[in-house]
Amino acid sequence: MSNIEFEKRKSVEQVEESTELAPKFDENGLIPVVTTDFSSGELLMQGYMNEEAFKKTISLGEAVYFSRSRKALWHKGQTSGLIQKIKEIRIDDDQDCVWLRVDVKGGASCHVGYRSCFYRSIPMNNSSKVVLKFEEKEKVFDPDQVYGDAPNPTKL
Repeated sequence: MSNIEFEKRKSVEQVEESTELAPKFDENGLIPVVTTDFSSGELLMQGYMNEEAFKKTISLGEAVYFSRSRKALWHKGQTSGLIQKIKEIRIDDDQDCVWLRVDVKGGASCHVGYRSCFYRSIPMNNSSKVVLKFEEKEKVFDPDQVYGDAPNPTKL
């Protein structure tokens, strides 16, 4: 565990206007995280951190999330090799959301094999049936080859 300490939340002024890091974790002990490519600004993924994951991310300089489905820490790229190297960490005005700006070793962040987890769009039309449109046409890697017998996050 790291020696990083978060401040206790004392006031709106402290949270919004001071230099003290006092993150607000939700009732499940989690804080949402958006992750973008440092160079392009492309949105790569959205995840969550608990206090331990947030502290490890700061101390390691690599993204560590909390997997809600596995209920465990998830050092991004530990299995796949697609490590997210932190270039900058920002926190929003209420300190209840984290923004990671990263360089991705291997060029992909999505466990399905695409560069971004946001590889499909939702058309805006009047149809009763929504058909997702693939914005990314090719995968960066084959999840079966990368994960092999390891616990694969693509399996529900």
